[in-house]
Amino acid sequence: MMDDLFGAEGGSLRIDGRELSRDELLGRASAVAAEIAGAGTVAVHATASAETVVAVVGGLLAGVPVVPLPPDSGPDERAHILGDSGSALLLGARGAAPDGGPPFVPVDALPQGSAAAPAPVAPGATALILYTSGTTGPPKGVPISRGAVAAGLDALAEAWEWTAGDVLVHGLPMFHVHGLVLGVLGPLRAGSPLVHTGRPRPDRYAAAARDDGGSLFFGVPTVWSRMADDPASAEALRGARLLVSGSAPLPVPVFERLHALTGHRPVERYGMTETLITVSARASGDRRPGCVGTPLPGVGTRLAAEDGAPVARDGETPGELHVRAPFLFTGYLNRPEATAAAFTPDGWFRTGDIAAIAPDGRHRIVGRASTDLIKSGGYRIGAGEIEDALLGHPAVREAAVLGTPHADLGEQVTAFVVADGVTEGDLIAFVAERLSAHKRPRAVRFVEELPRNAMGKVVKPLLRDL
Repeated sequence: MMDDLFGAEGGSLRIDGRELSRDELLGRASAVAAEIAGAGTVAVHATASAETVVAVVGGLLAGVPVVPLPPDSGPDERAHILGDSGSALLLGARGAAPDGGPPFVPVDALPQGSAAAPAPVAPGATALILYTSGTTGPPKGVPISRGAVAAGLDALAEAWEWTAGDVLVHGLPMFHVHGLVLGVLGPLRAGSPLVHTGRPRPDRYAAAARDDGGSLFFGVPTVWSRMADDPASAEALRGARLLVSGSAPLPVPVFERLHALTGHRPVERYGMTETLITVSARASGDRRPGCVGTPLPGVGTRLAAEDGAPVARDGETPGELHVRAPFLFTGYLNRPEATAAAFTPDGWFRTGDIAAIAPDGRHRIVGRASTDLIKSGGYRIGAGEIEDALLGHPAVREAAVLGTPHADLGEQVTAFVVADGVTEGDLIAFVAERLSAHKRPRAVRFVEELPRNAMGKVVKPLLRDL
């Protein structure tokens, strides 16, 4: 066995066209482990590359916490993450060393050795320190234990019926839960081959389906939206077993177009850096648009109103989602006050996300409490429902909704859309025909594009500046 985190066997990895066998990965990662043994924490310049996989696995073999560093991070963000995490070394490919920071170790310059037996590491030891997106301040470090990674991946393998017989395909960044934990450590634990396409382009996903037998595909909504706009590439995915969407809600129109083109109803799931994946649709279950499924085994969820009172599970009433799970983080790095604020007195994690839970336990994510819960004229309105309605208009390519100040209502529903050949009045009437009157936008702003982060999520605070 390579390590307690990984399966006893496994297929090869191909990352942006570069092959890496399991034996080569073991040998190169063992060399990294020997090089960094005894370091308190190491950072990895986490490009979408074989070197990133070698560096991360080397850190895990050595029992050294690994900090994936976004390769496009600016100097201030990079300095904050390196300093806050106390990273003693920075690992990466030759020629990729950013200016400043701790000593750089080019992992592809280390001599490849034979796989060494890893030293035992306690399940409670930190495997990764992942940093939040920093939308409400400097990014916060989230230590994830080895036991949490293993338990979280096992729960997903069960939910998605993920086995060594699958071939996972994705092109996601390797510095967060989706692309690294699920997308790299997941196939290593399940024993399935990985084809990383370098970039998550529809034509590359289609090629992996045709040429590599891709059976399990990961993407964020932006990826699936582009796939739905490329019928030829989408058709190539008909032979896949499962399409999985995460990191943001999948718009209902995209779900429906994908179903029509590929024959697949995508699996949606929900999670956070702090919780890993806690709620998911099942491979063998009914998958409904706009629904992220039910809690994974061992996971508890509840909804709370702003005053902490319980919210009914009627499928309509929104509330803040609270979570308990065996793979939950235990606290932010160096942030005791933020940690205390993140948990309720009885130990539930406050996700900050607004959800509605149906009587049968199915979850629907409405959005973030800070940006997607609109309080207008005494109503509590979820932005996601209005965004889905707008996206149902054939002229609308993208849509984002938020509450903006209103002298009488407190907040009004304001929509930002990317669209052609349609007026503000047309879109307001279109939504009013489909949703309750109080949910219709009172203002529609037309923009050339919506601001998005590396995961394709719309950065709504930037829209307020418009």
